[in-house]
Amino acid sequence: MRNFSLAMKENYNVIGVMSGTSLDGVDLAHIFFTNNNGKWEFAIAETITVPYSDLWVKRLKEAVGYSEDELTLLNKEYTALLGSVIKSFIEGNGINDLDAVCSHGHTILHQPHNGFTLQIGNLPEIASIIGVKAVCDFRVQDVQLGGQGAPLVPIGDRILFSSYRYCLNLGGFSNISFEEKGQRIAFDICPVNTVLNYYANQLGLEYDDRGLIAAKGKILLPLLSELNSLEFYKLPYPKSLGFEFVKEMILPLMDSYNASVEEIIATFTEHVAQQIANTVMGIGQGELLVTGGGAYNDFLIGRLKQLLQDTVIVVPDDKTIQFKEALIFALLGVLKLRGDVNVLSSVTGAAHDHSSGSVYES
Repeated sequence: MRNFSLAMKENYNVIGVMSGTSLDGVDLAHIFFTNNNGKWEFAIAETITVPYSDLWVKRLKEAVGYSEDELTLLNKEYTALLGSVIKSFIEGNGINDLDAVCSHGHTILHQPHNGFTLQIGNLPEIASIIGVKAVCDFRVQDVQLGGQGAPLVPIGDRILFSSYRYCLNLGGFSNISFEEKGQRIAFDICPVNTVLNYYANQLGLEYDDRGLIAAKGKILLPLLSELNSLEFYKLPYPKSLGFEFVKEMILPLMDSYNASVEEIIATFTEHVAQQIANTVMGIGQGELLVTGGGAYNDFLIGRLKQLLQDTVIVVPDDKTIQFKEALIFALLGVLKLRGDVNVLSSVTGAAHDHSSGSVYES
């Protein structure tokens, strides 16, 4: 049921919170939304990415193999951590009169084919920790409705970035969204930083800065061919990826080659470029907006420009690159508060469009 008291509201003061599979940290963005006769406008104010400690990176990486009891404890402790991070952001920036904090949490398990997805940090206690209404846990309802539970960002692409033919996010995974015959279509394309960062870590680096490692490495054509032949890439959309795919399919394949880390990174970067280019070329021409940490990988962006010479590739300002997902989860929270649709069945494959998420009072 639509909440008419909030639906009449035109201005919203919210915080969007996102933690991605690349484990860069917690992204927080203070957002002001205005609804002008059905057209949404936004302004990004304060932003920050709060990095995880080495211990939390280790726990979040290993959690895919945790028992149910271990996951329950992790969820409780991560909710406390996330609440503390959000509270510090609010107090440190003197933010007042918030309508809500809209938080994605952190994905640990994503198995829509088994009717299951788990994002930790979405326990009701988070609202009392931060002292503000919390809107969170956006994926579970969609999976219960037979959907993939992902990607959720495309409705934000439609509402906030409709001037672009495509919106491409290069985060832990790459995903794309676009309009086709009046419907928003979106799906995951391939892993990106979950894999590239994993191998950069073996060189003592957090990531392949600007793609300099990939630029110097030799591409292993047999490995590239095997990567491009993986069954996932032949599946029709809607489709989505989780770290399980990387752990079970990507890493064992790459580690089966007696290759240097530089060769592995170069080959996988080329794989990413080819999979994205194949996807875009299969749809048509137009402007492509690129956001996410991978937008700073100059070598990858350069390869995309070489492969997509008829496509205008737009890399926006830093705040939009880094905090677009936090921005859109802020929007999803606002839409939930209004009782408006915030998940598109054309994207996820759910039984119908719906307004997803849990709302917790402080």
